[in-house]
Amino acid sequence: MALFKRNPFGHILFLKNMMIKGFGLISHRRYRGFNKLQIEGSDILRNLPGNNVLFVSNHQTYFADVAAMLHVFNASLNGRKDSIKGVFRYLTRPKLNIYFVAAKETMSKGLLPRIFSYAGAITVQRTWREAGQDIKRPVNPTDSEQIGMALKDGWVITFPQGTTKPFKPIRKGTAHIIKNYKPIVVPIVIDGFRRSFDKKGLLIKKRGILQSIVIKEPLEIDYDKESVDELVEKISYAIEQHSSFIRLISAAQLKAEEELNKQRDFWEY
Repeated sequence: MALFKRNPFGHILFLKNMMIKGFGLISHRRYRGFNKLQIEGSDILRNLPGNNVLFVSNHQTYFADVAAMLHVFNASLNGRKDSIKGVFRYLTRPKLNIYFVAAKETMSKGLLPRIFSYAGAITVQRTWREAGQDIKRPVNPTDSEQIGMALKDGWVITFPQGTTKPFKPIRKGTAHIIKNYKPIVVPIVIDGFRRSFDKKGLLIKKRGILQSIVIKEPLEIDYDKESVDELVEKISYAIEQHSSFIRLISAAQLKAEEELNKQRDFWEY
């Protein structure tokens, strides 16, 4: 029966539809109410094919980043331009073949992450860290196959640094996925979520924060000629997590402090 139609991972689409709508309605005010979400480049989404698209993004919280992207993706596909206004309308028919890559350890902690996992998580086993400890584990080929299944079915969101800490190295696994499955790769740069929410992205830490999601044009990639290391470098620049950006941010902060000191000196004089 159509009511019990399932996706390639065995999830009942009717239940997934209800979960996305429920989470969407509950979380909407986090991005348009308590805080403000600034969006750029949502038009790019409407020009993408329905499957084999890989979104690569920096990461700031476990869940708030993904929830915001689901809002933006569905709003754009339903005619919104750089806006998530009208949540009841754009969630009427949400895109059900959007997946996100998440650590199995994270998604198994607590009831809410397990429920959220049904909305589209592809859980993978970290090869470098577990339970707060550094480890070294071989890559599980099943994880790569699951991402390949998701790409064949639809869109996949991944956070190639594998951590919410800024300017950490890009994991080579993402580059291998790109070379193996040759998806369209769309970079996304986010900001403000770390200041708005706790690390998990469930609790509001501060209100009135300007959050941002910038969707960039798909990367130009020579899947056969570009090496894994070259892809890693390209991704780090595209999501603005290359080490060179640290110097730019430091310079901008220094300039802002100098301007602030000049203003103080003026008023004190």
